[in-house]
Amino acid sequence: MTCQQKAINLITQLQYQKGSIVSQEIYKQPTGTLTLFAFDEGQGLSEHTAPFDAFIYCLEGQVEVSLKGHPHQLKSGDLLLMPANLPHALHALSSTKILLIMFRTT
Repeated sequence: MTCQQKAINLITQLQYQKGSIVSQEIYKQPTGTLTLFAFDEGQGLSEHTAPFDAFIYCLEGQVEVSLKGHPHQLKSGDLLLMPANLPHALHALSSTKILLIMFRTT
């Protein structure tokens, strides 16, 4: 589902799955994407880099985001910039839903 012609509720759009990470791309253009994630407690993404700036917006729960080894704990309502090419990792401290906003620039 995309958000082009009607409003969607970001929190209820995805359901948690036990022991898993669920994702759904809700908007995709050459200039960027919006992707929803639902992390079950304890799930995460290992350290990696991305070639573009991205924001993580925590919709519910708590997640620890490590930027170049420095931890940042986000809770519902928090927003964090992940600069392009900076190593980062995520770990859900509780069942957590986030919105990843990625900007593709040249």
